[in-house]
Amino acid sequence: MLTIVVQSWQIQLRRRIIMSLADELFINMCSDIIENGYSTEGEKVRPKWEDGSYAYTIKKFGVVNRYDLSKEFPAITLRKTYIKSAIDELLWIWQKKSNNIHDLHSHIWDAWADENGSIGKAYGYQLGVKHRYKEGMMDQVDRVIYDLKNNPFSRRIMTNIYVHQDLHEMNLYPCAYSMTFNVTQKKGEDKLTLNAILNQRSQDILTANNWNVAQYAVLVHMLAQVCDMQVGELVHVIADAHIYDRHIPIVEELISRECYDAPTFHLNPEVKDFYKFTRDDVSVDNYITGPQVTNIPVAI
Repeated sequence: MLTIVVQSWQIQLRRRIIMSLADELFINMCSDIIENGYSTEGEKVRPKWEDGSYAYTIKKFGVVNRYDLSKEFPAITLRKTYIKSAIDELLWIWQKKSNNIHDLHSHIWDAWADENGSIGKAYGYQLGVKHRYKEGMMDQVDRVIYDLKNNPFSRRIMTNIYVHQDLHEMNLYPCAYSMTFNVTQKKGEDKLTLNAILNQRSQDILTANNWNVAQYAVLVHMLAQVCDMQVGELVHVIADAHIYDRHIPIVEELISRECYDAPTFHLNPEVKDFYKFTRDDVSVDNYITGPQVTNIPVAI
């Protein structure tokens, strides 16, 4: 009996020693939601499962996770996050500023597209809308890059795609809707440090959490590189962090798995223009993970 207890303690100690910060935050967040969250069962909810039944959740309000990008790339190792696919969606929104699924390599947006492939005036469309700034016309992405290069200590460097006047023309309201950038000067270092806050009104933790964290971590790396800065923190704020009722057993099994070291992140240093990045300019090496989770039911 003592041998079993010692072996169990050694396994848990090993997990803590090699656990990446992303794994630790994910496990703690999921455990907190399951143990202390609020159930929506019986409430009037919008999402439904494919069989037509209502998709209830257990949720926590105002979850905040901080990722120090200077220390590790925040990809969980409990299961694999498909980084290149996440980057493809990120560039679709931030670089192509597209709202048409035909500009994507994946089919993750197919359920929300019309017969022409459009998702309406959502996501990339909003980032591409031009407005007057500095005696010229810019969209939100160009304005961020301009300010980071020319006025880096401004407290007004941000984007917002939750535009109320256009919500009725969006096939899905934006979930990750705002980025706020903040630049600091670390003592003894020449380069400025780029930090960012990702605001999210709602998130399906199992299917989307690390996907969003990884892709916006890449965005911070890309913007820092083209603006000659180093990366700092990515702070992820989720107003409604939820786990769907049919996902709970899957999440419980997932967070019980063994963890591994954080992967090594590499961004092509030759790219100095944000609009020249491709998904192939990013590589994640030594990415050891647990088995993929398959057949996850998706509520729509």
